[in-house]
Amino acid sequence: MGLKLGSINTVFTKGPTQRTDNPTDLMIDGEGFFMITDDPKYENIYYTRAGNFVLDREGYLVTPDGFKVLGINDKGEYAPIRINRSEVAPPSASTTIEFIGNLDSRFKDSEEFLTDTVVKDSLGNSYKVNFKFTKTANPNEWNLEVVNVINLATGEAINPAPTSSPQTLTFDNGGFLTNATKTFEIQFSGTDTYYFGSDSKNSKLVVDFSKITQFANENDVKGFDVPDQNGQLGKSAGFLTGFAVDASGVITGSFTNGEKKSLGQLVLAKFDNPMGLQKVGNNFFESTPNSGEPQIGKPSSSGFGTINPGALEMSNVDLSMEFTEMITTQRGFQANSRVITTTDEMLQELVNMKR
Repeated sequence: MGLKLGSINTVFTKGPTQRTDNPTDLMIDGEGFFMITDDPKYENIYYTRAGNFVLDREGYLVTPDGFKVLGINDKGEYAPIRINRSEVAPPSASTTIEFIGNLDSRFKDSEEFLTDTVVKDSLGNSYKVNFKFTKTANPNEWNLEVVNVINLATGEAINPAPTSSPQTLTFDNGGFLTNATKTFEIQFSGTDTYYFGSDSKNSKLVVDFSKITQFANENDVKGFDVPDQNGQLGKSAGFLTGFAVDASGVITGSFTNGEKKSLGQLVLAKFDNPMGLQKVGNNFFESTPNSGEPQIGKPSSSGFGTINPGALEMSNVDLSMEFTEMITTQRGFQANSRVITTTDEMLQELVNMKR
């Protein structure tokens, strides 16, 4: 009776991993499909598990055929993923200087120790703040004062100089501070085009000396620009140097000023019946009534697979099984051919008997 084709099924089991270390090569480890489109209105959407993406000249993450990869932008809307190479991380002003280290208890009256730290203004300019610690005639007592603040680009001191009276630091016999208040403020004036701190109308720096000790050891007190309670730290403007994609699909950019910033969020789609998807070529699929509506979510959540960056999913075809099936089919064809040959020989023998 012969044979006929029963069905052609697409197998969506995960294939083996091939490392490429290319940041735009992405592999889905688990369920899900990347969403891609060539429609400006994002209505004509295709689905694929092939993550061999590249960046086009406008910075969009695209397939080799130019289809844009969809994700979530900073407004929470579905939009193509774009990595703007010219993006700049804005500067931020320094807010807090924290001293860490030791003052030598062996210093005598009027002996001085100088130290400094570098801070940033709201425009990203760098300044060196010079401090002086002076041992007083009183036991276990020092004076701390600001000497000057120098613009490192011009070499000029801020004029007028910051106003702050010398702070008196007192220590107990164990070498630890006894001050009730362990901070003070450096107030600035005449800085109309820039400012320090988090308030543009009140240019100031907070100095925290709570971690200073007084032991019989070398002077090594050093001031550091540290974040305030809101995490603000003095930084210059930074330019994008690279990016990376984590397992949850978040694209994080690295900037020259050390800042890291989210550039986008990949999303995945999954279906109740992925075998009902319709092939459209180039590893692309379209949804159909048989596949069901796509369920859209972030990687690593709600049953969606994780993103494996710098890797590609290889073909999930089991070559050993396919070769076995091919050999079985070939042997079956040979057996059927021999049946026809035997039938022909029997008919030929029957004709010869008639003769």
